[in-house]
Amino acid sequence: MNLFNVYPLYDITPVKAVDCTIIDDKGVEYLDLYSGHGVISIGHTQQDYVAKLKNQIDNLGFYSNAIQNPLQVELAQKLGKLSGLEDYELFLCSSGAEANENALKLASFHNGKSRVVAFDNSFHGRTSAAVAVTDNKKIVAPINAQQVVTFLPLNQIKLVEAELAKGDVTAVIIEGIQGVGGLDQGTTEFFQALEKACKKHDVVLILDEVQSGYGRSGKFFAFQHHGINADIISVAKGMGNGFPVGAILISPKFEASFGLLGTTFGGSHLSCAAGIAVLDVIEKLDLQKNVNEVYTYFLEKIKEVEGIKQVKGKGLMLGVEFDFDVAALRKKLIIEKHIFTGSANNKNLLRILPPLTVKKADIDTFVKALKESLEELKN
Repeated sequence: MNLFNVYPLYDITPVKAVDCTIIDDKGVEYLDLYSGHGVISIGHTQQDYVAKLKNQIDNLGFYSNAIQNPLQVELAQKLGKLSGLEDYELFLCSSGAEANENALKLASFHNGKSRVVAFDNSFHGRTSAAVAVTDNKKIVAPINAQQVVTFLPLNQIKLVEAELAKGDVTAVIIEGIQGVGGLDQGTTEFFQALEKACKKHDVVLILDEVQSGYGRSGKFFAFQHHGINADIISVAKGMGNGFPVGAILISPKFEASFGLLGTTFGGSHLSCAAGIAVLDVIEKLDLQKNVNEVYTYFLEKIKEVEGIKQVKGKGLMLGVEFDFDVAALRKKLIIEKHIFTGSANNKNLLRILPPLTVKKADIDTFVKALKESLEELKN
């Protein structure tokens, strides 16, 4: 049997990784400034994390959600404390797409409506409703397109208000900072008006923090930069530092009932151990402080590079935009300079999503390599 060929692959085979360094099967070391789509939050093979998972797998890796699991309670309490959302409730699942799927389902159960408002260049996952609210027709199959979704541009609140006033919108779903779309984001004025409009029209406000959450923006959640509250918050990626964990944080306005939501693998003993370890390390190492310090340093250091159009995003969720397609530049950085970065729908943008443990010296390495690469491509 062969693999279903849906991924274009670089000829690189990682076999080991430590913190922000990946080592391939030839012994070549790579600086990881992408962390596998923002998944590695506390560094590769972080020792406390590894010890926690090893201990858990020695005892119990999985059983169903029909039994008591104190690890779920511990995870919920720690997440509430670190995020400042202690009055919310937690539903655990296994991925960001599953989180958004459940968020949309819960919204529709809550108000009995079905149309969704999403935004241009959004990405929310590849499952049924999650992909329907993703602005990429190439990955939306006809069976998904049956969902009724209205896409609007960011920061055009009058257009949003006009749609919500029609009375059939169940939810607005929006990323704290757009990831795949290219690091665009709503303004504080827009987010605050959006929250107000959703309350006025009985519309559920869903904040997709799958990539922008867990301290990556400099606050625990990116929407917290804007002084608003969300009805439902979806999380995944950095939540498990590589172990598949997802969740939605649910505001007190929603009432649970048996069977309303469900999952087989979500909230397993092993996934909870991973989630707890991540939160413990974020707190122990004060990684949000590191995010903000390195972000400030990055903004200064990147000024040394000529030809940059703008730097987008916040914290360690950044996009470096040029006025040309960066595919060749990104390939050179990976193959010749041994630095991983990411791409986006915006072909002129390099995505920078390092582990939250990244150091200023790593930024120096990147900027030096970027300057060299641009000069070499020019010649």
